[in-house]
Amino acid sequence: MRLKLRGPKAIKLTHDRQILLLTLLSGFPAVVTALVFIWAWHVALVIQCALTLLVVGFWITLALFVRVRLVRPLQTLSNLVLALREEDFSIRARTFRLNDPLDAVFFELNALSDTLREQRLGALEATALLRTVMEEISIAVLTFDEEQRLRLVNRAGERLLARASERLLGHTASELGLSDCLEGEAVRTLQKTFPSGMGRWEMRRSSFRQHGRPHQLLVLADLSQALREEERLAWQRLLRVLGHELNNSLAPIKSLSSSLAQLLARPHLPDDWQDDMKQGLAVISGRAAALGRFMQDYSRLARLPQPKLRPIQITPLIHRVVGLETRLKVTIVPGPDATLQADPDQLEQLLINLVRNAVDAALETKGNVQMSWLKSGNCLEILTEDEGPGLPNTANLFVPFFTTKPGGSGIGLALGRQIAEAHGGSLVLENKVKAPGCIARLRLPFP
Repeated sequence: MRLKLRGPKAIKLTHDRQILLLTLLSGFPAVVTALVFIWAWHVALVIQCALTLLVVGFWITLALFVRVRLVRPLQTLSNLVLALREEDFSIRARTFRLNDPLDAVFFELNALSDTLREQRLGALEATALLRTVMEEISIAVLTFDEEQRLRLVNRAGERLLARASERLLGHTASELGLSDCLEGEAVRTLQKTFPSGMGRWEMRRSSFRQHGRPHQLLVLADLSQALREEERLAWQRLLRVLGHELNNSLAPIKSLSSSLAQLLARPHLPDDWQDDMKQGLAVISGRAAALGRFMQDYSRLARLPQPKLRPIQITPLIHRVVGLETRLKVTIVPGPDATLQADPDQLEQLLINLVRNAVDAALETKGNVQMSWLKSGNCLEILTEDEGPGLPNTANLFVPFFTTKPGGSGIGLALGRQIAEAHGGSLVLENKVKAPGCIARLRLPFP
């Protein structure tokens, strides 16, 4: 409200003064009327002055009372809003009647304060949990602002850079030797040397905004320990398999050699000593040949060349592989025409092994074998199904030289999975759910 005075300037009144002025103006006509009647009344002057003072005093007192009654709730509301802004949720307004509009406002403010207090408590707990997790994980987490200055680092990041956070915050990525991590591909593996040592790292980078400003989140995970552990487990598995096969061959060779040496050391040789020598040497020769085949198979598994990709039509390939199996007629369920980018020799060898295994299983129960293929997302899935006895143990299927078939080499499935993964795909064997038999699922990327 503006009260215009004489001259170009105007006085801006505060809200409480506006209320007081409006209250005085609303009672002004009644007061003037009362004063006119009082001074027109022929009574003593003292009575007229007393009545005048009474009317004017009541008028001003009533105006001040109205001002207080309107201004005090606004001050209470102001204090409540200020407390909410300062995140002080302990202040409450007293409410008596919810059907009163002003008490309803106070009630809603109290409810808003409770809600904000719970949200703030939840945010504080979530932040505390996040900080605890960041401090305890072994992955280095760092954040950089738009000027590539370090703004946040966890305990693993301090160990990585061999300095406390107080000596790291505010430094640029180039000063910390991390400028190359903020450029290039967002997800990659790199070989890098840090103050804490050299190793192989998995790097992930993403962007986010804080207070409206762009930031970058950098995550570095040390792969050296995991790779060393995998290498150790691989060596243990390899030595276990090699030791098993070598013992299987060397034990009879040693036993027969000792027996033949004792035979030749006798002063009088038996009449059939030549037959015993021939049989013993034949066994030794057979075990040596088996050991040679084992080492040849191992070399083949360990030295699989990189696939030479070229376009291959899947339908002729399936018919060609099925045509090589003569022991059992394999049913082909036609699928979509598709052309893969793959190594024809390796892929054909993989499918031959799958069909051969399926036929071996089906012959045990006189069942059938079926091959089909279909498109699944961005992959082509080739299914080889048999009606055999199923898989008794799926845990060791892809362990090299593990086999449940008499005379099996134990490298077919291991070599097949290696071929599939070299093509960017996968190979999975699983038992059927509602029928006997097994399903081999070969998934290959489809352009």
